Amino acid sequence: MPLFFHRQSSLPTTTATSPSYSSKLLKPLKPNSAHVPTRTSLPIIVFSLVSLFIGLAGTIFAITALRRPAPIPVFRCGKSEDTFRAFYSLSTSRQLGDKNGGLVDRPKLLGFVGIQTGFGSADRRAALRSTWFPSDPDGLLRLEQATGLAFRFVIGRSKDAKKMAGVQKEIDKYRDFLVIDVNEEYLNLPWKTLAYFKAAFQLFEADYYVKADDDIYLRPDRLATLLAKERTHSQTYIGCMKKGPVITDPKMKWYEKSGHLIGNEYFRHAYGPIYVLSAEVVASLAIARNNSLRMFSNEDVTIGSWMLAMNVNHEDNRALCDPRCTPTSIAVWDIPKCSGLCKASRLKELHAMSMCSKSPTLHPDDR
Repeated sequence: MPLFFHRQSSLPTTTATSPSYSSKLLKPLKPNSAHVPTRTSLPIIVFSLVSLFIGLAGTIFAITALRRPAPIPVFRCGKSEDTFRAFYSLSTSRQLGDKNGGLVDRPKLLGFVGIQTGFGSADRRAALRSTWFPSDPDGLLRLEQATGLAFRFVIGRSKDAKKMAGVQKEIDKYRDFLVIDVNEEYLNLPWKTLAYFKAAFQLFEADYYVKADDDIYLRPDRLATLLAKERTHSQTYIGCMKKGPVITDPKMKWYEKSGHLIGNEYFRHAYGPIYVLSAEVVASLAIARNNSLRMFSNEDVTIGSWMLAMNVNHEDNRALCDPRCTPTSIAVWDIPKCSGLCKASRLKELHAMSMCSKSPTLHPDDR
């Protein structure tokens, strides 16, 4: 019972062992907290429970973090996420766009590399997978994480059910394809290229989009270093630039049936085996109507004509067309003898050379 609460109306008498009281109204004594229980307020109880919960959660998190194995250090060049699994976790590409044609949930990359291939190029793909292109999903993911680049074989469709079934088996096994809705044939390459850039832009948010053929030896870390460089021009077209006479003879390989629109000499454009377009350039192509762009017979000329019409910066880089492996080469192919490597077996020959396969291929102070 509190000391300041009395049932008797009279005041207690003074004794030798008791404190003296005056005739004035007594002031209540402070309760002795050591012996007398007090009522605990509800906010204090709630605060205590929350603090306990936070403490337990922190302890569990610390134990989990300590038991988790340390991640393998990788060389990251630009923005990179687990885009390989993010891409294949979606059953169809349509899930990446909303009903209004907007873009949502696109994995972010430094660059997306589309390796153009066809139904008759299984041997080339096998040669690539035995050299610089990883043959398993986890290996491809590690390469993506190390470079900030994503790599996919790009192929169109065919009315031949047998061809489609054969490629589907390869897709299920390796999971390294991007199938686009375009008829797959050689004469259709300009349309396929446009369809590729549109599909890549819809699926991936990359700083750069790379078109490459399946018959070149590519050095991914060197390509990542090239793309990671700072540039003042937001619209950039990177490749081995060339000019030359227009082929107007129908009997020749590079015959241009619309050559009369060009004249005697081609405008400056990149060789076809590999070139790079910045995100802003591809964004413009992605919204263009298919019938609004001029299509020439040759794919590299077609792209060059579009770049000529746009306010792009032409960046000439000879490391993208090196006939041999050097400390600075990015793409190796048999220029000018062939548009790519003349034989698929050359891929393994190059990969056997430490100058080609050793990665990273740049000295630390050169990056």
